[in-house]
Amino acid sequence: MGAILLKCALLDLTIQWCLWGAASILQTEKFYDLAGSGTFIILTHLSYRWNSTSYSRQKIQSALITVWGLRLGLFLFFRVLKEGGDRRFNDVRTNPKQFFVYWTLQGVWIFITLLPTLILNTQEKDRPLCVRDYAAWTIWTLGFATEAIADQQKWNFKSDPDNVGKFIQTGLWAYSRHPNYLGEILQWTGLFISASSVMEGVDHVSVLSPVFLWYLLTHVSGIPILEKQATLKWGHDPDYLKYIKNTPALWPFKF
Repeated sequence: MGAILLKCALLDLTIQWCLWGAASILQTEKFYDLAGSGTFIILTHLSYRWNSTSYSRQKIQSALITVWGLRLGLFLFFRVLKEGGDRRFNDVRTNPKQFFVYWTLQGVWIFITLLPTLILNTQEKDRPLCVRDYAAWTIWTLGFATEAIADQQKWNFKSDPDNVGKFIQTGLWAYSRHPNYLGEILQWTGLFISASSVMEGVDHVSVLSPVFLWYLLTHVSGIPILEKQATLKWGHDPDYLKYIKNTPALWPFKF
């Protein structure tokens, strides 16, 4: 298992660094997210092929990641084409050294997030599917639907000329200020739970996957950045202040 995980890590970084070279020459970030999603899919399928196993749990888990990667990757790719760029890279795309850091961090994010599935796909022994698996895949389905619906609702909202300069507060966005991120967290949590069915001992350290993703989206690159941008844009709008007061940032309910 260890050798395959190492091969996946090296291939992951190799893909990111090769594409960084192309992106630096072209000074574009337009295929950054698509490259990330594509790498998820490539590593997922290669991991169990290299292991010469093809158990039902591996097939289902890999299929779910493929569906997730194709939908999100293509969605983000078409969005960046429509908008003409990604503001995250405004001061980066012309600086190869900083751009390299972004591509490398993407590789690290991919490997950590995918780790439970890589561990699953490199197991020699299988265990029968159980309630844990079906519960996990139900969580994944809920997360996938939440993220896909939220993305489409925001796309439709921003595509309407009457909404220029406005913020979305309808649909799923009436219950959470970032329902797409909630969906993302649910999906990877579900994938960890299913993969944990075959884990033993140190394998469980891969719980870092959903925890890392949650922390990244809620404390580093996701919600904090978007909330700051939104406050600068609508911070003096009474409707926006009412929205952020009454609508949770992530979970649509209080524990």
